[in-house]
Amino acid sequence: MSILIIDDEDGLRRALCAILEDLDFDVLDAENGLRGLELLREHLDQVEAVIVDLNMPIMDGYAFIQHAVQEAPETPIVVLSGVGVVGDALRAMRLGAWDFITKPMHTIGILEYTLRKVLDRARLIRENRAYKENLESLVRERTAELETTRRQVMQRLSRAAEFKDNQTGNHVVRVGEICALLARAMGLPEAECELLRECAPLHDVGKIGIPDEILLKPGKLDEAEWRVMQLHCLYGCEILGPLTSNEEALRSCSDSKAIPSGDNELLGMARILAMFHHERWDGKGYPFGLKGEAIPLVARIVSVVDVFDALASERPYKAALPEEHCLEIIRQGAGTQFDPKVVEAFFLVLDDIRAVQSTWGD
Repeated sequence: MSILIIDDEDGLRRALCAILEDLDFDVLDAENGLRGLELLREHLDQVEAVIVDLNMPIMDGYAFIQHAVQEAPETPIVVLSGVGVVGDALRAMRLGAWDFITKPMHTIGILEYTLRKVLDRARLIRENRAYKENLESLVRERTAELETTRRQVMQRLSRAAEFKDNQTGNHVVRVGEICALLARAMGLPEAECELLRECAPLHDVGKIGIPDEILLKPGKLDEAEWRVMQLHCLYGCEILGPLTSNEEALRSCSDSKAIPSGDNELLGMARILAMFHHERWDGKGYPFGLKGEAIPLVARIVSVVDVFDALASERPYKAALPEEHCLEIIRQGAGTQFDPKVVEAFFLVLDDIRAVQSTWGD
């Protein structure tokens, strides 16, 4: 590390160089501010401090200080000058100088003391900055770890529900991936597409509350059983709802217009999907019988994807349908069961959907 000396007096400059070398400093020297600025730029990672005169030709000390504080703000600048003394010292300090020594300098100790003082201050500034950066980095790491853990818990919760009628749990993964494809094809912001990818797997989490004899029944459900099956939307909303009490969770899911998203955007979207993914475009769905665009768009997307993948997947109580049969059901459902624009987007990305099914097959 070096001390840069800038002074137009050759004799003084050489004397300062000798003094600092005796104090075990490496030294660079320049005869004016312009040359000093060039040396500072060339040795920016080596210059530990600068000692600069004010009254110099070509570029004076004031101009040098203005440039130096912009290019090396953490490098201490000590002014060594006898010009005007107090007034010039104040001007130099306002421009960014760290300290001021008047000429003539009566003892070497003044220079050494001032130099050590500004170097200690610079060291403390660097250490404080490094500490702050390390602390911020640690906070970011811990925040990322918490976010990852939260997402993993949500994914495992979705698989826990899916394991009741799909032992691999890959249905929920496919739904998430395909929903993101459709959302992107419909022009949703990328952040919302990624959020939908994370949340869509939780759309059927309410199945946890449905008895196996109904959920896994191979034949057609009777009216009473169908009413129980429909409750999985409400159960899903409750599971993802407020933790204050069961009553509060139930109350928050009782009105289609009052389902709060909460402070967590993941849980907020997941609740919407759990509650509304069985609503129909024609208003004949459940649990609220919402119609058309009254149904949240993300739920309309999940509705198409969930039906398609369920039809194409084998379950303990049914065989998988051929792809063309599944596609025809989706096509015929446009405008009745499904949002026509979502169906249009579905067929636009059909090749990508097939790739997802191949990658995440049961």
